Amino acid sequence: MKSILSLVAVIAIAAAAYLTLWPVPIEPVAWSAPKDGGFAGAFSTNNRLADLKFIDLAGHQGPVDAALGLDGRIYTATRDGSIVRIDLETGSSEQIASTGGRPMGIEFGPDDRLFITDALRGLMVMEKDGKIIHLADRTSDGSPITYANDLDVSRTGVVYFTDSSDKFTAAGEGGALEASLLDTMEQGRTGRIMRYDPARGETVVIARGLSFANGIALSDDDSYLLVTETGTYTVWRLWLSGPKVATFEPVVLNLPGYPDNLNRAGDNTFWLGLASPRSGSIDALSDQPFLRKMVQRLPATMRPQLQRYSMVVRIDGNGNVLETLQDPDGKYALNTGALPGPNGELVVTSLTEPRLGYLEPGWDKCTKTPPNWPHAAARQASGLLT
Repeated sequence: MKSILSLVAVIAIAAAAYLTLWPVPIEPVAWSAPKDGGFAGAFSTNNRLADLKFIDLAGHQGPVDAALGLDGRIYTATRDGSIVRIDLETGSSEQIASTGGRPMGIEFGPDDRLFITDALRGLMVMEKDGKIIHLADRTSDGSPITYANDLDVSRTGVVYFTDSSDKFTAAGEGGALEASLLDTMEQGRTGRIMRYDPARGETVVIARGLSFANGIALSDDDSYLLVTETGTYTVWRLWLSGPKVATFEPVVLNLPGYPDNLNRAGDNTFWLGLASPRSGSIDALSDQPFLRKMVQRLPATMRPQLQRYSMVVRIDGNGNVLETLQDPDGKYALNTGALPGPNGELVVTSLTEPRLGYLEPGWDKCTKTPPNWPHAAARQASGLLT
């Protein structure tokens, strides 16, 4: 009996030593998570995403972001590095290019080239012939771009994008999702907002100090940026011009889930994806960095997990919630965002799913909405759009 008790004591001491001393990659920072209001008020539970239709990606997975091309087709970036072109009318899809990395954000510029942020390779652009050209993997002063995430392109071709973390990388942590989980658990606030000026070939940091900087979108007149800070459930606005230039202010606080990408929806409104509801246990430990470090030492299956719950939200530039679309059953989950399709569809993206989701025209009770061509004004002026 004594030998059994001794063995139990040794195991208990070893377990305690492991949970308190074993090295982990994070150095958690104390912060105060706001009380989760849950799915109430503007975020009240509904099933408006339950009727999603799907297009198979022919073996590709994780359509993390999408963009509407001038040809009326949807372009999406997938986990294996592929850029896939999709025809919503025929349901067909084809791979047209590969970044050789992990593309996270895509957006057409005013010259109809497709700009791409890649978590492994930085900022790129796909020419009209499908050729991928590398633009930047470090800033002009030599600072590496470690986790290029989402982007948007101004009417003059200037690219704004997020660099989510300068510590945790998709390459170093075994994937984009794994790196994001570490960064939000640590709360080190190393996320940055970058600007690439093609005329100068210059990449600079315009804001820093975000807890996993993620989605980004420009206003219709390029006067401000909206940026999601995943780790604090916040959407920020950064003024680029006007009397408030360089002012950084929160416009949506205390979201009920982890905010991901942003896409323009027209009329200075934006689609926002929520990848998962918040974790009550993680919120409860927000001001307990030592305990968060202990949690990180647990086997991955015992740590708090992302939940399969479908949700996208439309907001305006002041953060007012205009629409909330959900599917509590999470049939198409880890939603990164949404965008209007060419004929009134609503395209919904995901970090992990093997299909692209969309709601058919009429989802918003309208028979058809006009095509939401990216940068329509600039294309009209250039003769690309008539």
